[in-house]
Amino acid sequence: MRENPDPETGEVSLFDPELATCPQPVYARIRTRCPVARAAITGSPVLTRYADVLWALRHPEIFSSEMELQMALGTERPMIPQQIDPPAQTRYRKLLDPHFSRKKMEELVPAIRRHANALIDKFEDRGECEFDQAFAVPLPCTAFLSLCGLPLADLDHFLEIKDGIIRPQNIHPEAFEGLPPDRLMETAKEIRAQAGRRLYEYFEKVIDDRTENPKDDLMNSLVHAQIDGEQLTRSEILDICFLLLLAGLDTVTATLGCNIAYLAANPDQRRRIVEEPALIPGAVEELLRWETPVAAVPRVCKRDVSVNGFEIKAGELVTLLIGAANTDDGHFEEAQAVDFGRGRNIHLAFGGGPHRCLGSHLARMELQVAMEEWHRRIPEYRIKPGETPRFSPGIREAMYLPLEWDRG
Repeated sequence: MRENPDPETGEVSLFDPELATCPQPVYARIRTRCPVARAAITGSPVLTRYADVLWALRHPEIFSSEMELQMALGTERPMIPQQIDPPAQTRYRKLLDPHFSRKKMEELVPAIRRHANALIDKFEDRGECEFDQAFAVPLPCTAFLSLCGLPLADLDHFLEIKDGIIRPQNIHPEAFEGLPPDRLMETAKEIRAQAGRRLYEYFEKVIDDRTENPKDDLMNSLVHAQIDGEQLTRSEILDICFLLLLAGLDTVTATLGCNIAYLAANPDQRRRIVEEPALIPGAVEELLRWETPVAAVPRVCKRDVSVNGFEIKAGELVTLLIGAANTDDGHFEEAQAVDFGRGRNIHLAFGGGPHRCLGSHLARMELQVAMEEWHRRIPEYRIKPGETPRFSPGIREAMYLPLEWDRG
């Protein structure tokens, strides 16, 4: 397998299997050899150092989230509030932030804890499970659908749509077989567009239902919400729902799988949090830094700018490689060590600046509760002998994580 980044061209393959399975060594090579790299195939700039990535996140007037629709994930319009910039974005954040406040998320803890234990009840006595499908998918997805007021019976439908948008090569591998590199992106775009249409169609019906039959849930709040005295349009509601569903059904699942995969492969670290549960909040933050499931985010450069002596032109698509920034020795002391007691762990796993993750309080709460209950019930676990976990590129989900433990 050719080294990433390419030693001859310096280009970085963002969908390299090694980058999905064990990204930290790749990040180190990229930062050392080319702190501002070029992506393979597209040739677009890739920022890798913490200071550069944070600066870009904090300056949307230069590195904008407002990209052409060809960069959209199956959308007809920008997702709100992620793909619009201030000041318009600020209006939507003021509307949405209270629904995802720390206090409101804490109210969900008892229900999340009960659900975590109900899931573990199903497989604890078997002494094994495939963690992604048995726990990492249903726990956060059920919590999110309940918050929104969406039926749990539709979860499989949502997951199929979500994976068609985020991981088209995994959901439809046959469509990509034998394709040349220049056709891969076009094929992915077509599959995403089909999945996106299904998502719009679903939420059109939900909007109609909440208009006629108000309920006490997030969807109802959106349908009847106002900004500056004006009710949200149908398109605005759809564009908010598109983002909420993708984020709510994917990122916590991906993070939880990466966390447990790391702990299964590092028993000394696992035993630390079993013996000292008070370390779990710090472990959640440190594994967000180290694993960084949402490894990269795109931006478009609005004007010519120089970063580390590297010239980026207006109109260029720029990738902010958050995973590389989070393991940057130039910012974090002993960045290559996983330290659950790390102080001032100001990582960028939830982004930064005005587009910082809307659901960060929800994610932290779900991860902490999941880690507490899993390690209370199943303290001694390991990757099943003879098996190899499989990770998806892009958003790093442990899509196959076979675990076993001693029964009784």
